[in-house]
Amino acid sequence: MKGFVKHPVRVAVVGGGAAGLTAALAARYCGAGVTVLERMDRVGKKILATGNGRCNMSNTDLNITHYHGANPKFAYGALSRFGFHRTMEFFERLGIAWKVEEGGKVFPVSNQASSVLDVLRHELEIRGVKTLTRTEVKGISKSNGEFILRLGNGADLHFDRVIIATGGKAAPNLGSNGSGYALAEQMGHRIVEPFPALVQLRLASGFLKQISGIKFEYEAEILVRNKPVARAGGEILFTDYGISGPPILALSRTAGEYLAKDEQVVLKLILINYMSREELEAFLINRLRQQAHKTLAFSFVGFINKRLVPVLLREAGIEDINKQAGQVTAGERNAILTILQDWRFEVTGTNTWTAAQVTAGGVDVKDVNRKTMESKLVPGLYFAGEVLDIDGDCGGYNLQWAWSSGYVAGESAATG
Repeated sequence: MKGFVKHPVRVAVVGGGAAGLTAALAARYCGAGVTVLERMDRVGKKILATGNGRCNMSNTDLNITHYHGANPKFAYGALSRFGFHRTMEFFERLGIAWKVEEGGKVFPVSNQASSVLDVLRHELEIRGVKTLTRTEVKGISKSNGEFILRLGNGADLHFDRVIIATGGKAAPNLGSNGSGYALAEQMGHRIVEPFPALVQLRLASGFLKQISGIKFEYEAEILVRNKPVARAGGEILFTDYGISGPPILALSRTAGEYLAKDEQVVLKLILINYMSREELEAFLINRLRQQAHKTLAFSFVGFINKRLVPVLLREAGIEDINKQAGQVTAGERNAILTILQDWRFEVTGTNTWTAAQVTAGGVDVKDVNRKTMESKLVPGLYFAGEVLDIDGDCGGYNLQWAWSSGYVAGESAATG
């Protein structure tokens, strides 16, 4: 019809985190009119906390094995469309110079997470994306082909497409409070019960306060029904509630998954991993012989952290740790050897959502198109980021999932 003016597609992005901001820009690049609705006083707060404030943006190794959920292969859809190279090109255009560090971890050269957020916010502004902060979406419905978002103040906003990018429940102080799950459920979506991941483990032990603060370079395993189900190594830290450190965070996803199934979960620490059992036995025999005139406890000084020694010996069942090293029996020596290479703790749980870096569980991906991030139940509804039942390992994988799923969702919402 002559004189007819086609109005741009109205896209709402609920959530102003990494996935939401990327989705907003992708939709805007495709010509949509975009509004970001963020319940916090500013967008991108969680971005500032990533990578210890340096922003671990991505990883050069985006193998699907680094992702988890009921169907980890779902992540391949977005990662293949907007993968590492497209992500880095995107940020280069915005002004971010980047570098690769150990383990393929990618950081901005500035070493500032704030620089990543700064360029995203600047791009939103110059592209004309409307951003509403302190705006909480309490309800969602669809009528006559358009979505109606009910705000916390009682007002209604109308849109053609909606992208839910509210995050999960990890780090609620930075904006993720699980509100997106309720919105998804209102539209008929199922939720895989969320639990904290990349989080510290709580242990059942009576001596943790004695050794709290001790760091060591060891290996750890998660055992379920006496079988190893996950293993990681690196710097581990004892705390007054349990244990922390990068390997523990890596193992926490597996531990949490089994705990959610009411399985008994055991943490096995391998304090001496650079000797076989036979080598360690020979070493102990020789050391105890050389240090025979010293007390058993003192004979380990210079070999084991001295704050750990009394705990290790008592865990080995030795009551008199001050007897002479030369008086140690073969049975006691074997018990010490076992503790050094197979020290076990019952895992009673994880730390809370406040301590977690990411959420495991979320919107069931069975009802989401992995190529477009669109709902299979409600046309025009899209999901991006941590709100979905996809989570990644530590090392840039979760931010990459946010960028990838966000960009695909935004592009699809604007053009679909």
